[in-house]
Amino acid sequence: MRAIWKGAVTFGLVNVPVKVYSATEDHDVPLHQVHDADGGRIRYQRVCELDGAVVPYEHIDRAYDDGEHTVVLSKDDLAGLPAERDREIDVVEFVPSSQIDPILLDRTYYLEPDSASTKAYVLLRRTLEETDRTALVKFALRQRTRLAALRVRGDVLVLQTLLWSDEVRQAAFPSLAEDVAVTDKELAMSRQLVASFEGDFAPQEFEDEYQAQLRRLIEAKIERGESVSSAETFGTAAEGGGAEVIDLMEALRRSVEEARSRRSG
Repeated sequence: MRAIWKGAVTFGLVNVPVKVYSATEDHDVPLHQVHDADGGRIRYQRVCELDGAVVPYEHIDRAYDDGEHTVVLSKDDLAGLPAERDREIDVVEFVPSSQIDPILLDRTYYLEPDSASTKAYVLLRRTLEETDRTALVKFALRQRTRLAALRVRGDVLVLQTLLWSDEVRQAAFPSLAEDVAVTDKELAMSRQLVASFEGDFAPQEFEDEYQAQLRRLIEAKIERGESVSSAETFGTAAEGGGAEVIDLMEALRRSVEEARSRRSG
């Protein structure tokens, strides 16, 4: 794994240097868009509306438009914000773990000690374990201020970013406002049904059935000779225009790698 961020967990005068790693990864089968008539690859370009030129990713800035004014924000502008420069994961408070509503959980990251001495890291981990508390923390990552839950998983500290409260929609369904009567017999039968499905959760026993079926479909088509030459149909440049066609996903991948390299350097 490659660290995507370096910083330190701070609470009081205690400082715990850490490296941050993505704890999850995507295993979906990568699919491209193609022309149904001839199988030719469909590609996207970033085209400037003023001069019609294809713009490389490194020359693209961000902008805010309120309907009357457009404010252009350069990469230096965004990198210069105080919150983005801050490399601290600040503990706001320690709360009972049961108070973290799972609906708020977003992305998960592993924290590795980034110091010759791991004593502060182990001390924080042990404290969270023995008090059954979760640390609410704030930090800046990828141009956003994040609220996160810092907890223990095995021997590792885990950081789980949280949605802000206004990002969770309220489920106010009129149909649930009605007073519905449930009989004791119905409830007892429902409990029996639950009991028949009881078990211990073993995530390794489950798989993404759609992705598994998709892979089998692709393999079957290859075996039946229903495949075409990637070199012939997935060309890397547009004909006639002379301008390089930029693969959006490839450009994003390279940009993410460069950003990670800068952060871990």
